[in-house]
Amino acid sequence: MDRSNHRAAGRSKAGADFLQLRPENAPPGGLAEWLATELRTAIADGRLALGSRLPATRQLAAELQVSRGVVTEAYQRLTEDGHITARGRAGTTVAAAPIDRPAVFQEPPGTPVGLAGLSVDGTQRARVGQLTLADPDQDIFDTMRAAPARIDLTPGVPDLAAFPRAAWLKAERAVLTDLSASAFGYGDPAGTPALRLAVANWLARNRGIKADPTDLIIVAGVSQALALICQVLGSDGITELAVEDPGSLGSRQHLQIWGMRTPPVPVDDSGLRVDVLRDTGAPAVLVTPAHQFPTGVVLDGERRRELMQWAIEGGLIIEDDYDAEHRYDRPPVPAIRGMLTEQVIYTGSISKLLAPALRIGWMLPPPRNRRALIAAKRHADLGNAGLPQLTLAHLMESGELERQLRFVRRRHRARRDAMIDAISNHLPTATVHGAAAGLHLTITFPDTLDDIALASAALARGVKTQPLSWHHQHPRSPGLVLGYAARTPTELTEAITLIAKAHKDVS
Repeated sequence: MDRSNHRAAGRSKAGADFLQLRPENAPPGGLAEWLATELRTAIADGRLALGSRLPATRQLAAELQVSRGVVTEAYQRLTEDGHITARGRAGTTVAAAPIDRPAVFQEPPGTPVGLAGLSVDGTQRARVGQLTLADPDQDIFDTMRAAPARIDLTPGVPDLAAFPRAAWLKAERAVLTDLSASAFGYGDPAGTPALRLAVANWLARNRGIKADPTDLIIVAGVSQALALICQVLGSDGITELAVEDPGSLGSRQHLQIWGMRTPPVPVDDSGLRVDVLRDTGAPAVLVTPAHQFPTGVVLDGERRRELMQWAIEGGLIIEDDYDAEHRYDRPPVPAIRGMLTEQVIYTGSISKLLAPALRIGWMLPPPRNRRALIAAKRHADLGNAGLPQLTLAHLMESGELERQLRFVRRRHRARRDAMIDAISNHLPTATVHGAAAGLHLTITFPDTLDDIALASAALARGVKTQPLSWHHQHPRSPGLVLGYAARTPTELTEAITLIAKAHKDVS
């Protein structure tokens, strides 16, 4: 709740030398939002550089002649955004620089100008500088990550501002206190015994999977797991791995880089069409059964039985347990690996629970693939870094990770609700999919809409998102994939308002 401060009549005008702040410029009742906006602007234009220290809340409140709660609330908003961080006695410092200016689009001379100032050629290939949103290449995600935007709704990003810094540091200190000198040497390429045990216990408690710790392989995220799987399958003569359609463009590109053909298998309201999977003749399939990306569909009971029967008859399932823990309005969905061990390579990671930067994931293969996958991991990098593994193991075994999950679930639910409300108010023709779980929503529109043009127009207005058509191999309803976990409710409402304006531009 925003707090206002009524200054007494006759008092001299308040203000601070810091950024020349003048609270009389704030709208009535909106001091905290005004102050947060002023600070964001100062960070964006360079007046507050990375590492700059902000005044103490008590000091700034006194200079501005406002309640301390106003400053505290403004700082909290920027902390949630990830722009600043509190470091105890070290004070509050700038941690990240947002870009508060809309993206600038540059086109070669002679290119026709389309709606909303975008340049679009005759094939509707919308360009952002040298970025082509249609027919995305292997570098598209790196290029999009670097593209400027004020509000980033990239899917698959958790609430990074909620990373449990204090708990991580405490766990790391505890690990270092008891760590022997020999533990700083090269370790088992399959992972430290402590983390493999902790992951086995985590999977048993939270995913219904009974696993021997020695069967687990610690990897640098699910992306590395897929790379290792492709290498091992390729050495066995398997060059075709079916994928969901729609399904993750990033995963599909990763498989293709490692030499796999990726025949599409359609996904409907019940999940993967196993009858079509059979028709492809593919010996293996990559699925996201707990929360399908990008539709959010859960693989239903009948389809699970069909898929398991297909595997029992000789197929191999690669189960990406994507977003499984992030559920809000439905009961937990068991992992296929918990019911079928000999035909499933199970993969998961800490990226959506804590942060992608940790690059820690796990793989639970059938016994027949385990030795070859460990060898592939050894040749790739000799194994993940040991210290982060031990720190994560401590977090898991101490219960801190489950407390963190409960905490972010509440935040994510509130942010999801804010986005749904904004869509209902500003994009009434959109249909929302996948709201019961995960870190993103998918919205679809009538078939006449060009979702690539819409994503381009949204980016021109400062909102970064992904067109749904990126994740299709065959034409389907157009739409957008909207991540909400990393943004505040206020930002999400603003983002949807801007997308609605972009929608009018391209309709």
